[in-house]
Amino acid sequence: MKKKVLLMGASGSGKTSMRSLIFSNNPASLTSRLGATIDVEQNHVRFLGDLILNLWDCGGQDAFMDSYLSIQQGTIFQHVGVMIYVFEVETRNMEKDLDYYKACLAALKRYSPNAAVFLLVHKMDLARGPKAATLARKTKELKEASGDAEITVFGTSIYDESLYNAWSRIVHILIPNASVLSRHLAKLAAACSATEVVLFERTTFLVIATSTPLPPPSIASAAASTSSSAKTNGQTSVGTSNEDFEAEPDLDPHKMAPTRYERTSELIKAFKYSCARVREEFHALEMELPEFTAVLDELTRNTYVLIVVHDPTIETAALRMNIRLARQKFEELQGDSLLS
Repeated sequence: MKKKVLLMGASGSGKTSMRSLIFSNNPASLTSRLGATIDVEQNHVRFLGDLILNLWDCGGQDAFMDSYLSIQQGTIFQHVGVMIYVFEVETRNMEKDLDYYKACLAALKRYSPNAAVFLLVHKMDLARGPKAATLARKTKELKEASGDAEITVFGTSIYDESLYNAWSRIVHILIPNASVLSRHLAKLAAACSATEVVLFERTTFLVIATSTPLPPPSIASAAASTSSSAKTNGQTSVGTSNEDFEAEPDLDPHKMAPTRYERTSELIKAFKYSCARVREEFHALEMELPEFTAVLDELTRNTYVLIVVHDPTIETAALRMNIRLARQKFEELQGDSLLS
């Protein structure tokens, strides 16, 4: 099963860097070595075994954009599952970028009317002034430019977990019957007396499903902004602002950080890269802390599962045994999900 994903935006907006970070396991520190994309680079990324993301990274130079919107329009915009359009937060050519975006949106509506549209306000680490206010202003501007089209906007940076949050949401909608996986993760959580169970894709470590429903993208992004500013490579984490969400009291003593999924993705990817540098391979992880216990282990050939428990009487060996017992069922569920 193939899903076509268009990655578009102006030249230098950061499209290739984010693709390298998510799908090629390269750290942010190496993205400066990447050159500009020439015309269209197609990559077939195997995701969950039989699900293949046909990723079209489209060069953003004016000559290429004009070609996409004229002689190549039918080729570029047909059979698209998702279009991701990247805007640089501090671009000096916003008017031109919006003109190209609106033309791409019109072509997408013509050739792939059911495609989902995600807009990434990228390089948020370079935003001048308050980041939440900047993103709110950009979001309003993009929604106005999109007319009646349904869009989802994320603020992202390659230097924090915001990029994993956005791409996890994007990939999640491409997985058939992801809700079925979530229901069975909830059953696994109940069997383990776990607070939460999270399923990650093996290569990218993007979130596939959780035992608790994922919040809407706007709320999830807002949650990111309420967490303390995380520093990674000297940069500051950002997210969208939602005053109503921030005012909501936290009454659950076991409620974990709102950015836990994407933060876990980022940290495990970094750890896997460190293992690769010393020619070692990452297999599993166990953590026993005063506050909680966590086990991260292979669930299927294409996934890892993270189980978090707050009951100090539960042993990690019992959690790993439950993971082994659940493997065959989740292999079947994964196959059924991709075949449906």
